[in-house]
Amino acid sequence: AHRAHPSSMESRRLSSYGRRFGPSIPVYRVLPASPPGRLQVPRSTQLSPRMGPRLGSGKMDFSLAAALNSEFRETRTNEKVEMMELNDRFASYIEKVRLLEQQNKVLVVELNQARDQEPSRAADIYQEELRDLRRRVEQLATAKARLEMERDNLAEDLGSLQQKLQDEVTLRLEAESNLAAYRQDVDNAALARLDLERRVGTLQDEIAFLRKVHEEVTPLWGWGVHVEVDASKPDLTAALRDIRSQYEAMAASNVQETEEWYKSKFADLTDAAARHAEALRVAKQEANEYRRQLQALTCDLEALRGSNESLERQLRELEDRYALETAGYQDTVVRLEEDIRSLKEEMAQHLQDYQDLLNVKLALDIEIATYRKLLEGEESRITIPVQSFSNLQIRETSLDTKSVSEAHVKRSIVVKTVETRDGEVLKESKQEHKEV
Repeated sequence: AHRAHPSSMESRRLSSYGRRFGPSIPVYRVLPASPPGRLQVPRSTQLSPRMGPRLGSGKMDFSLAAALNSEFRETRTNEKVEMMELNDRFASYIEKVRLLEQQNKVLVVELNQARDQEPSRAADIYQEELRDLRRRVEQLATAKARLEMERDNLAEDLGSLQQKLQDEVTLRLEAESNLAAYRQDVDNAALARLDLERRVGTLQDEIAFLRKVHEEVTPLWGWGVHVEVDASKPDLTAALRDIRSQYEAMAASNVQETEEWYKSKFADLTDAAARHAEALRVAKQEANEYRRQLQALTCDLEALRGSNESLERQLRELEDRYALETAGYQDTVVRLEEDIRSLKEEMAQHLQDYQDLLNVKLALDIEIATYRKLLEGEESRITIPVQSFSNLQIRETSLDTKSVSEAHVKRSIVVKTVETRDGEVLKESKQEHKEV
């Protein structure tokens, strides 16, 4: 009893082969279980009665055998040509698979380089620039603190100089007030001198008048009436002389005292004026010096303010440029991540194409193995000697299950599919293909 006839399975296999590689090739099958010389020919290549008389009583016409043999050779030649074409196509598929494998390796290397080098290099550049900017910011902060300290010191010096200037101005005003008082004293002394001079003149006029009176009275002394009395005669000359000597002594004493007081007062005022003039001159020089120092410090302060503003402007520019460069680096990182993601997708697509090509290759291997078995069967049939065709019969029946199982060798192919991402195994599957 026969199982499911293998001709349907062979037809499906050959039809799939035809869909991949073109129209089907006529195949001749040998029944090893049949007696020697029995041959099965497909319906497309069966011999019609016109080709020659059927064999009768187990004998065969040698002309028919020669024609059949030539037809077999022609068929064999066509099969070789088509097999060469199939081999060429298979070689092109293998070459394409190798090319895809090389591209896959190149993409893997590029992906690893992009994953290992580019982000790290961008991160190194970013960190180096960040460190440089931080160092410059620290330097600017230090310079700013130093300038602020110098500004505070200059402000303190300016305050002390202004205080000293105020003190000197106060001293100058005090010296001017003292000088005005001394001038008032000089004026008073001058008035007192004039008064004393006027009094001296008055006394001198009085002395001159008394002297004139004395001179006029002296001649009258001889004209007097001689009255003899007991009283003593008054001595007017001595009295006048005493009065005159007293007034002269008083006048000389007053003049001397006045001159001495005036001289001492004038010397004191002169010394005080000279002293205050020297102090005023020194104060003016110090005020001028302080004014020059104040102007120099003001210029330095303005220069430091300008430098501070320039440094602050440079700091703002550096911060803006740092923000722009940071945004550029972030855009670069995002673009690199997009490139890595696209490379991963492209790599996954190449892996999928490679898997499809591998499946096609396995199917081709199965088809070629099947075809090779069929060819081996044909070669074993062609190598039969011509004398063995004495019992050759042309049959239109199909192969039975037993002959097919005896003519082919069973072989199984295991396909292992491993899906990885970033070096980690995500999915692993096995598929077994059995060939009879």
